[in-house]
Amino acid sequence: MSRFAFGTYRISDYNPQHIDALKEAIKSGIRMIDTSTNYLDGSAERAIALALREFDTDIRESVEIVSKFGYIQGETLLKHHEKAFDEVVEYSQNCYHSIAKSFLKEQLTQSLERLELTTLDCYLIHNPEYYLLNAINKKIDKDTRLDEMYRRLYEAFIGLEEEVKNGRILSYGISSNSFSKQMDHEEFLPYEDLLDLAQKASQVVGNKIHHFTTIELPINMLETEGLKCVAWAKENGLRVLANRPLNAQKEQLMYRLADYDESSEYYHHLNELLDVCDNELLRPLYNLIEQLDDNKHKFGWIGDYEAFLFAQIIPHMKKTLEQVDEANRDTMLHFIELFLTEYKKMVAYECSKHTRTMLKEEFKECFVTMQECAIKFLLAHEQIDYILVGMRKPSYVHQILSLEN
Repeated sequence: MSRFAFGTYRISDYNPQHIDALKEAIKSGIRMIDTSTNYLDGSAERAIALALREFDTDIRESVEIVSKFGYIQGETLLKHHEKAFDEVVEYSQNCYHSIAKSFLKEQLTQSLERLELTTLDCYLIHNPEYYLLNAINKKIDKDTRLDEMYRRLYEAFIGLEEEVKNGRILSYGISSNSFSKQMDHEEFLPYEDLLDLAQKASQVVGNKIHHFTTIELPINMLETEGLKCVAWAKENGLRVLANRPLNAQKEQLMYRLADYDESSEYYHHLNELLDVCDNELLRPLYNLIEQLDDNKHKFGWIGDYEAFLFAQIIPHMKKTLEQVDEANRDTMLHFIELFLTEYKKMVAYECSKHTRTMLKEEFKECFVTMQECAIKFLLAHEQIDYILVGMRKPSYVHQILSLEN
């Protein structure tokens, strides 16, 4: 059985390639799929259901589905504005959070419907430390905020134990970025008392044993502090899921631990788009494309570009295209799509060169691709049960699985 799990952070039921990748992963022996209620506003869970329809009962039952709750975004945020959920942390304008028992039950109902299941294998509290982050911002002292954090977790554990008793989940746990912080970091989520809370919750509900089985946390070549939490987990019989194997943080900077090839089509599509935009009406778009070309090497990592794309580039392009008639607008959109596809490849290529330079010490013994070295680093840690990897194309599935051989 593979130690890789299929991560569905950006998987959509509207993308046939994503569905094909899920099916290929299952056919190839991957037996865990990790998702969350907020991944593309529920679209990831719907995609899993579509993929599983293709398999017989034995195969479907052999695939473990892990989902998570906590985030209030998208449609869920709109519902909150209509009728407020309990114990909500308003972290930012577009991101609220709750681990209240009433909220988890409502979210679980929706997840089961989207996944077309009656029972979920494992349900994780998703980054409960949002309460801690908010409390830190409000200058609440450490002891007070930790006491309240534990109270909220205890109430959530009671709700989760109730769902086990009701047969809607088989087990539960916590996915937390704070498990990977240093113990003296103010955002660190202490984990050593969690099993005591789970045991007390199970006794309150009337379950003979607790059903806290799983932790999930970031671990990669640059972020190894979480291995202390891994050791604690294994000492206590818990299962460990490692996420963000290739998206790593060092000294407040993010890096994508992967090599990318330079686009062979980029300059063709760049010049093609510039030619089309070389007129007075489309001069703002022409200038934008030139600026993008000049700055393709200046993004720290691919995530910076993706954030900039949606916040700045697309709104600017849309404003310019409003001046174009419908027939020509469709033509322009075609050229823009081709350009942006290749531009992203060039940004990824430039970022990978930058990463190789900035992390030359970490990769000085790496004589294959950075992603191979990063994945094999995790495979060498046998205490990690599953490594969560995003595999949005069938070809990615085979590339990842080949690293286990």
